[in-house]
Amino acid sequence: MLSNWSLQLYTSGRKETVLDLAKFVDKGVQVKLTGGRQDYEMIFTVTVTGTLKGYDQLLNLVLDEAIEFLRDADDPLKTTDQTRQLGLIVCRGTAVMLVSPTDGTDEIANPFLQPDGA
Repeated sequence: MLSNWSLQLYTSGRKETVLDLAKFVDKGVQVKLTGGRQDYEMIFTVTVTGTLKGYDQLLNLVLDEAIEFLRDADDPLKTTDQTRQLGLIVCRGTAVMLVSPTDGTDEIANPFLQPDGA
């Protein structure tokens, strides 16, 4: 069942984004993008961090001081500590999978990772 707000949004014919990026402007964000290198019939993601400078309703993002995290050459599913400075970039909205703040987030160990030989 649709609420009054979603029904109004649906019938107005306008597209609005659910994500409110205004609170992230001029702050550090991590963005995961699709469309990285294609190999073994899989599309790998690209992880980029930077300062969000702007965005639009299509989720196109402008990042300043952007840094790309490079993938392991032996295992392309893993990212490494190696980075590449990109500077000012535009991320196309159709490729954006995830936007998260860099402040207040910590990396944790994967609880689902099985030990070798298990």
